[in-house]
Amino acid sequence: MTSTSTPSVARDARKLVLKVGSSLVTNEGRGIDLQAVAQWAEQIAGLHAQGRQVALVSSGAIAEGMARLGWPRRPSAMYELQAAAAVGQMGLVQAYEAAFARHGIRTAQILLTHEDLADRRRYLNARSTLYTLLALGVVPIVNENDTVVTDEIRVGDNDTLGALVTNLIEADVLIILTDQPGLYSADPRKHPDATFIHHGQAGDPALEAMAGGSGSAIGTGGMLTKVLAARRAANSGGHTIIASGRTPDVLRRLTSGEAIGTELRAVLPVRSARQRWLANHLRLRGRVTLDAGAVRALTQGHKSLLAIGVIKVEGDFERGDVVACVDEHGVECGRGLINYSAADTARIMRQPSSRILDILGHVSDQELMHRDNMVFARRQPTSAPE
Repeated sequence: MTSTSTPSVARDARKLVLKVGSSLVTNEGRGIDLQAVAQWAEQIAGLHAQGRQVALVSSGAIAEGMARLGWPRRPSAMYELQAAAAVGQMGLVQAYEAAFARHGIRTAQILLTHEDLADRRRYLNARSTLYTLLALGVVPIVNENDTVVTDEIRVGDNDTLGALVTNLIEADVLIILTDQPGLYSADPRKHPDATFIHHGQAGDPALEAMAGGSGSAIGTGGMLTKVLAARRAANSGGHTIIASGRTPDVLRRLTSGEAIGTELRAVLPVRSARQRWLANHLRLRGRVTLDAGAVRALTQGHKSLLAIGVIKVEGDFERGDVVACVDEHGVECGRGLINYSAADTARIMRQPSSRILDILGHVSDQELMHRDNMVFARRQPTSAPE
């Protein structure tokens, strides 16, 4: 679906992350669609010819593995999914490598888990690798490392992974291609009068409320994961486009300025690399509940967090872990690297910094979290989508 009111944010984008869903690269569960892969490679090659850099997050490994193993239904057991992914990843990467080679473009396989992104050193290593590949004119083919993943280290879906890669490489735009035209006010399959959302603001709670449930039988991500991915991509100033991959020549048209699908714009200032890493931690070690004064200090003044403002401690975290700060309603207002363990935080909460030494017998820092090691939530009024 197209809107001509404003040009697409992809028009001026020099660095893009493209996420392609399972239904767009597989033959409805019968393995990799080589013709479809060839078409994506051709379109991305066109972007390369314009001097743009593209990282590709592609689903399809498990579906290809199921086809190679002769499994008619997606398994539910983790070890079977991992086996399917291990087999299918070979075919997926082979298909992309051959397709891009026809255009003289090299590819690289990048497999990530949340653990790679949660550890600061590994996060920076992944970032440097992706930057180097893009500078060399290589197209990174990114996927979750399903062969070794566990519930504790899962990213969870490729929409989220696309947003994290957007943050990693500071991409201008995340393009999520699916088998749907974009976001509607309700599920159009159940509500024929649902209206199409052409433009919105990433992170708008109204959009998340509109997002539907699960998608096709092959893929696992519904529209909600795409809307949440847009919010995550906006942490680094990246805009998001959700559009149908069935639209002919969709990438060329988007980057030519044609407004296709749903565009969710980032309106917040671009955050530093360290803040992006903190903002996108998917596995928090705990959280602290703050009183109203501490919430104001964080959300309005971007101050350091002091122990006196904490009224509740949850989780089993240690010094240096990433911990969320929430208000009395459980709404997050910031997160950061905490300077005291959960046990010590519980002992010094509601106390002034001057009493930390008397209570604990030592002082690691005067602040519970220093502002330089925090990222602050920016609460925005809800805007009406178009």
